[in-house]
Amino acid sequence: MLIPEGRIKAAFDAGVFVLKLCGDVRLTLCATLDRQAQQLAETPGLKTLIIDLRDATNVDSTALGFLAKVAMAVEGRLAERPTIIADNPDIQRMLDVMGFARYFTQVEAPITEVCELCELPAIPSEVEETRRRILEAHRILMRMNEHNREEFQPLVEMLEAQEADSHPHHH
Repeated sequence: MLIPEGRIKAAFDAGVFVLKLCGDVRLTLCATLDRQAQQLAETPGLKTLIIDLRDATNVDSTALGFLAKVAMAVEGRLAERPTIIADNPDIQRMLDVMGFARYFTQVEAPITEVCELCELPAIPSEVEETRRRILEAHRILMRMNEHNREEFQPLVEMLEAQEADSHPHHH
């Protein structure tokens, strides 16, 4: 079975922002998610943030780190916590284990379906930049709970070592 390439759609309507992740959402989309986090942090009139994972077949840990970053970007600005919609038991369990309940209210179905969603153009990203984002995503996850800290410590240390190597010190 061919896994559909991940896509991200979005809609903003009457203060409600919906971010819908489709297909296999992985680190190739993290630049797009990062841009979204930055834009949301600056969006005036934002009242509700909904992240819809019902059409996502898979969300890798880097993408999850950026979903957490999106939630952090709007923290304190919304009347209620962002909502995350997930009806896939695997994805629900993953969100649970990774401590997403701290930032999101998790539901299986939305209260209202939003109008038209537009597909966000995928933002291309340099190898170097992607590595920096993978590192950032996992640092965010590690701050969320103990499970993540143990799980991602080796990866983060490896990436930090690579980062150090890619910036040689001049004498």
